[in-house]
Amino acid sequence: MATTDRPVWFITGASTGLGRAIALAAEAAGNAVVATARRPDDVADLAGEHVLTTRLDVTDAQSITDAVAAAHERFGRIDVLVNNAGYSLRGALEEWADTELRDVFDVNVFGVANVTREVLPAMREQGSGTVVMMSSIGGVRTTLGGTAYNTTKFALEGLSEGLSNEVAAFGVRVLIVEPGPFRTDFAGRSNRWPTPLPAYDAVLSAARERFAAQDGQQTGDPDAAARVIVEVASGTDVPLRLPLGPESFDGIRARLQSRLSELDAVEPIGRDTSYQPVE
Repeated sequence: MATTDRPVWFITGASTGLGRAIALAAEAAGNAVVATARRPDDVADLAGEHVLTTRLDVTDAQSITDAVAAAHERFGRIDVLVNNAGYSLRGALEEWADTELRDVFDVNVFGVANVTREVLPAMREQGSGTVVMMSSIGGVRTTLGGTAYNTTKFALEGLSEGLSNEVAAFGVRVLIVEPGPFRTDFAGRSNRWPTPLPAYDAVLSAARERFAAQDGQQTGDPDAAARVIVEVASGTDVPLRLPLGPESFDGIRARLQSRLSELDAVEPIGRDTSYQPVE
């Protein structure tokens, strides 16, 4: 088994978008990188002295085991896991087939859990590590037409926050990244719409058009985002959450303020539900 004196980053979904940008930024910052994708040819151009490319399908348990084993065989350790693989399912709840909803959960939630479960034992043994969870502004607030995707990211936020409490004692940190819109394939190739239900045309038609129109027009620079992620995850004081981009900061702040207002509004009726003392 080979080793390296460089920190080792293991990245899922590294073929395009933020995953690829993180792989490039991590190597540029002096790290070793394991860049994975469902189709190895999509990351083959990244291979080099300090970059291992390999197949990983987050829905395939054997491919997860093989990819993690390959990382340890090449570099001897994994210091940073970036759970980036995922996609978007849009539309209304009535429009999704059961299989469509289960498929997006398999990738965006269960796939993340399975990869993390495979990497954690070695991190625990070495007494250090960082798990980067690629969530979204959509993990904090919902958008019209985005319910399925939002649901997976809400689940990922809960999984990540709970995990952070479980692994802190072992020196393992969790960083939840919450990007706003960045110029990736998210609104294009990485997005799926179910068969439309005519009853929802009046509700969703404008949302469909807006979502499609942003493809390739997003103001967020994925390379800039990747550099921030690498800097923060490599630091000594890693926050639990890292929003990225002005839309994310503004949107999350507005949602949290709205929730506090809702909490204040219902407190008079919802707070007093305890057993009353017996006199």
